[in-house]
Amino acid sequence: MPRSKSKILVTGGAGFIGSEFVRQAVKKGQKIVVLDKLTYAGDIKRLEGIKGKYAFYKTDICQKEKLEAAIKKERPQTIVHFAAETHVDRSIQDALPFIHTNVTGTQNLIDLSRKYKVKKFFHISTDEVYGESRRGKFLETAELKPKNPYSATKAAAELLVHAAIQTYHFPAVIIRPSNNYGPWQYPEKLVPVVILKALKNRKVPVYGIGKQIREWLHVRDCAEAIHFILKKGKVGEIYNIGTYFESENLVTVKRILKLLQKPNRLIEFVADRPGHDFRYSVDCSKIHRLGWKPKIQFAGGIKDTVQWYSAHLNWMEQKLDLLERYWKSVYNEK
Repeated sequence: MPRSKSKILVTGGAGFIGSEFVRQAVKKGQKIVVLDKLTYAGDIKRLEGIKGKYAFYKTDICQKEKLEAAIKKERPQTIVHFAAETHVDRSIQDALPFIHTNVTGTQNLIDLSRKYKVKKFFHISTDEVYGESRRGKFLETAELKPKNPYSATKAAAELLVHAAIQTYHFPAVIIRPSNNYGPWQYPEKLVPVVILKALKNRKVPVYGIGKQIREWLHVRDCAEAIHFILKKGKVGEIYNIGTYFESENLVTVKRILKLLQKPNRLIEFVADRPGHDFRYSVDCSKIHRLGWKPKIQFAGGIKDTVQWYSAHLNWMEQKLDLLERYWKSVYNEK
């Protein structure tokens, strides 16, 4: 079967960042194949605005035979790999699902990409693989020092990709975004959790005393940067994506409460997470030299995000119900 020169297969394309990438890709006129397991965090509703403009496979990247069937049929030129378990707290409770998806699933994709001669493979990682930084910013050449099971599995996946590059001349690029926020994010992450709790006038949990520092990147900017790297990035390279905007978690929470006109007394400090990284910060000079910079400033981006979630409260509540059912099924299978 001849290969379409413009076809891109996106794993995790119904997820938070993956779906934004897909929406942008369709608007660019690219031919897209979405592959997603549709766990609690995946949602085809994220793609309703482009319905009928992409091919879809409900597939688990850990099920190699089904994964191969999709790749064999579609014969994509490019694979952009978002699919992953991402919730740090859950990884601390039970790391096994993260090992399966983030490590085994990634190796399956490497194997099949080689078998079907995929021309470029873009692995979407995270700034969390660096571990924490008390000062300064991480360059792409920094040593990986993950501190929790989630980031450890993402680092392991990166090492598998890197090994394939070195051993087989695998045409891969690794991308490490900083903390994303924006519409359609699953309500287990800080920003949507704060919004959901506050809208319901419930206590807003903050780990420790809220001094942890995060670098915030709007999901739209993140997806645009990935598209930019697809065009300008060099095989074998690693690229950080960030904004240089940092904020303490407590400051971020208070900002959201102010936007919602909710009192700070809703804040409830809770026991800190084991192995909680104090600060993430990445040096983005490499991608800046290529010509990309973020467009959305945090003040405007977080305001728009709060407004979006306020108008989609029912969606958040439905997703939380799916979360509980999903993890119950995972634990019951053990």
